[in-house]
Amino acid sequence: MSELNSNWKEAKSVYDFTVNDIKGQTVSLEKYKGHVLIIVNVASKCGYAGNHYTELNELFEEYGETKGLKILAFPCNQFGGQEPGDGEQICQFTKKSNVKFDLFEKVDVNGNDAHPLFKYLKQKQGGFLLDAIKWNFTKFIIDKNGQPVDRQGPNVSPKSLVKTLEKYW
Repeated sequence: MSELNSNWKEAKSVYDFTVNDIKGQTVSLEKYKGHVLIIVNVASKCGYAGNHYTELNELFEEYGETKGLKILAFPCNQFGGQEPGDGEQICQFTKKSNVKFDLFEKVDVNGNDAHPLFKYLKQKQGGFLLDAIKWNFTKFIIDKNGQPVDRQGPNVSPKSLVKTLEKYW
């Protein structure tokens, strides 16, 4: 984890963070500079998983090449224990789901152990009543400058984000 990750309040954009991919390799989010991003916490055993993984895949396939859309999925086991597996089990699930977008190491999104990226996202795009993420598949839209510009809850279909995404392409 980079030094700025521990001082997340000083971050100027998501590009200031490093994360680990699902294989444990360190990734600087700077590699996504100039792209519109959807950052989402996922869980394979969640009731939303089937539809959301399908629609996120469709968005990525439709707009990944043409518009440069990148989707960054972070497994999380904080909601109903719906992502109990390790990295290998998560990869097996996403392979069956034909996931083509980027998958990262399992993280906490709430509490003291929340990944600094999610602390930053919640601060920049607070939630209804509380900033805490309330369930799996909360989606943050990040503009081409690395700024969080929108937050949508689990009940919002990924495909319905197109109108919002179009503002930032």
